[in-house]
Amino acid sequence: MRAGRDWLKGPEPWSRRVLAGDLTIAGVLALLGLGADELSNSSGPKMLLGALAVVALVLLRRRLPAATLVLGAAASAFLPAVFLVTIVLGWSAGRRIVGVGRALVAFVLAFLASVGLTLVDQWALMRPLLTVVFTTLLFLAATVMPGLASRYWHQRRTLLSALQERNDRLVRERTMVAGQARLRERQRIAQDMHDSLGHQLALISVHTGALEVDPSLTDRQREAVGVLRQASVAAMHELREVVGILRDGVEAPAPAEEAQPAARGVAGIAGIVEAARAAGTDVRLGTAGRPRPLVAACDHAAYRIVQEALTNAYKHAPGAAIAVELRYEDDSLVVEIANGPAAERGSGEVVSGGQGLTGLRERARLVGGMVHAGATEDGGFRVAGVLPYGTEPAGLVEEVPDDFGQRSQARALALRGAPKAAPPMDWAALDRELAVPVRSRAGGVAMGCGIAVAAVVLLVIVLGAGAVLLLGSANKAMISREDYDAVHVGEFEQDVRKRLPDGDSVLTSGMERKGPPQPEGADCFALLSAEDSRMTTDTVFRFCFRDGKLVEKQAYEVEQ
Repeated sequence: MRAGRDWLKGPEPWSRRVLAGDLTIAGVLALLGLGADELSNSSGPKMLLGALAVVALVLLRRRLPAATLVLGAAASAFLPAVFLVTIVLGWSAGRRIVGVGRALVAFVLAFLASVGLTLVDQWALMRPLLTVVFTTLLFLAATVMPGLASRYWHQRRTLLSALQERNDRLVRERTMVAGQARLRERQRIAQDMHDSLGHQLALISVHTGALEVDPSLTDRQREAVGVLRQASVAAMHELREVVGILRDGVEAPAPAEEAQPAARGVAGIAGIVEAARAAGTDVRLGTAGRPRPLVAACDHAAYRIVQEALTNAYKHAPGAAIAVELRYEDDSLVVEIANGPAAERGSGEVVSGGQGLTGLRERARLVGGMVHAGATEDGGFRVAGVLPYGTEPAGLVEEVPDDFGQRSQARALALRGAPKAAPPMDWAALDRELAVPVRSRAGGVAMGCGIAVAAVVLLVIVLGAGAVLLLGSANKAMISREDYDAVHVGEFEQDVRKRLPDGDSVLTSGMERKGPPQPEGADCFALLSAEDSRMTTDTVFRFCFRDGKLVEKQAYEVEQ
């Protein structure tokens, strides 16, 4: 049972939803087919056979698209109920038959089966040429056009899917190449920093350590040298950490025997303020409000703001008093550092990279805060930062243009507060960012509606052409009862034919043979009554000629 079901559904996934949809389509088409059978006065067994054929063809179309197309076209010649299902079979075959040659062969065989069997079934009632033309138009409208539309739609989806897959692969490869290039550049920068700054800081640490034990120094000088040595050691620790982040993307652990740097958060601000006081700078620290904990990134940003502001005050306003204030507001922490004008002009050139305040603003922005810096009215300088309590650090976003004008966002690592074991690149997140729908549902519905409207318009044109042909044939095939009574046996054939239509119509084909036996050796033709025709029967007027004269005329009823 299961093996038969697997064979029936073929290579496509056949869920309960798909099965329910197929059964619904089969049921609707079977009901419409029963209505067509009722209009054509089909017998009960023929109606049952047509309904079963519709259900079987709809369920088998996924597994055997070419075979069901040919069988459906052949069955539509004898079973009116199967005609509507050829639309579904044409759509399915156009999508599922692999290869243009195989699809062409399947549609040609279906056309030949439809036309040939229709000729066999209607040979006694219709003219062959008219049958071929009308059947061809119906086949084009009901089978070929849905097949072409389905094939175009499926090929377009396949092409878009292939292009999207290639685009995703190119973007991932480009991102990987860019990541490797950044990693190489970071390693180069890390090596340069280690070789240059590390060497200079090591020299400072060694010389200050030697000076600290020099007996010729006073206690004040020895204290100042100790501060310098501690600053150089802390700078070496920070340099090692930065180098580790640049090289590996994670913080580099310090050796166990070395002293750990001071806490880099709000708790560490008091330490750098005390270090500044020990160096002889007038620094005051004030706190307002109830202290509240901050997330790691905001806590670290507060420490860096105070550190950078103090460094700027040392360089640009030596000897000036500095006030550091921490205000715990309802929704944020305000860090304010203000200094007065320089007490004395510093000697020597001030070394500054000009990027300190810019870096502070960027650091605050990444955690959802802001930094303001500017001169005060008394000639001093003020730096103020506003940092939220609970905002997580925002990830750095890099936009990489792809080959199709789209933008794929690749999330880089967070700031220093990220977990130590975080990888340098999250490919799963990158794939989710790159996931773009192949097609929109609205676009597919619009295309399907357009195809359906086009098919209906073509079918209406075909039916209209057929109605026009039938109307023209009716004018050549009908006379009134008065015209029939006006014709008398014994009149010359030439005179009778002048007064009557020629009877060359599909409506009267074969009618002359359905009445009483024809006179021997006579040539007869039949016309329909314009008044006496009913829903189930037609009144036929037959005229028979022999030796150039009318030898018999008959009026009889024929079932439709």
